[in-house]
Amino acid sequence: MADRRKPPGTRRPSRSLTAKDAAIIKSRIRAGEFLNRIAANFDVNPGRISEIKTGKRFSDVAPAA
Repeated sequence: MADRRKPPGTRRPSRSLTAKDAAIIKSRIRAGEFLNRIAANFDVNPGRISEIKTGKRFSDVAPAA
């Protein structure tokens, strides 16, 4: 079986979310979309989406219209 480990230095961190992203994410959560699908679209860990949902991050941002 082939070695599937990535070579050192090739790790890609997930991108940072902006307030505009958070507004869109909140709208999609309100519409009932699954958190893991939203996370995949924004290339972030589902935990980041959950933090937006619970208000740990971007609590001051309103959902997009």
